[in-house]
Amino acid sequence: MTRNGRLALVTGANKGIGREIARGLGQLGFTVLASARDLHRGAQTVAELADDGLDVRFLQLDVTEEASVDAAADRVAADFGCLDVLVNNAAIANELETLPSMTVLDDMRRVYETNVFGVVAMTNAMLPLLRKSDAARIVNVSSRLGSISQQAAADTALGLSMAYASSKSALNAITVHYARELADTQIKVNACTPGYVATDLNGHRGVRTPAQGAKITVELAVLASDGPTGGFFDEDGPVSW
Repeated sequence: MTRNGRLALVTGANKGIGREIARGLGQLGFTVLASARDLHRGAQTVAELADDGLDVRFLQLDVTEEASVDAAADRVAADFGCLDVLVNNAAIANELETLPSMTVLDDMRRVYETNVFGVVAMTNAMLPLLRKSDAARIVNVSSRLGSISQQAAADTALGLSMAYASSKSALNAITVHYARELADTQIKVNACTPGYVATDLNGHRGVRTPAQGAKITVELAVLASDGPTGGFFDEDGPVSW
């Protein structure tokens, strides 16, 4: 059972932005399934959030493993029967300053397995549950690096991140395609950029806190029925593709 009838699932929720997304949704009254691959870290995060009075529960999940994704969907179906919010937050990066011509294909495949294929796997697995919600929302946590116009105008340091940046461009495209398919349903699908947040992905060089980065995701997760779908947003509004 959920505390107020609303359930959210957040991938990669054991630390950083994902953790703060789980916190933000919990503060709005959601029961939150905070998922992660690492059992110890995930359980520790859930315990700390529960100490703040939030209804956050751990769901062990590896978005790159089909069996793990299917098991997660089966568990949500059995325990709750419905899902109101899916936040595809889990992401990894290769070395961000690798020249395109020096990119190792296996590294690029590994990035895409989580950042792209993992999102498709999760979305497809959870859609039957999301369709049972009166106002389901899917939020894909992207990056400003995913904007092709931003990539084209980027300085050298920003431009040398082909695997990660292109995976986020693919994620943005995926967002649009799901939004188009689901346009006649109650489900809204959007992507967002949290900004340059200090996380493990960038060696904590970011200038924003995870809580600041989580804000736009939480906002998109609770969009009103007349809100947008198929868009790419930061806190200030739409971001150029």
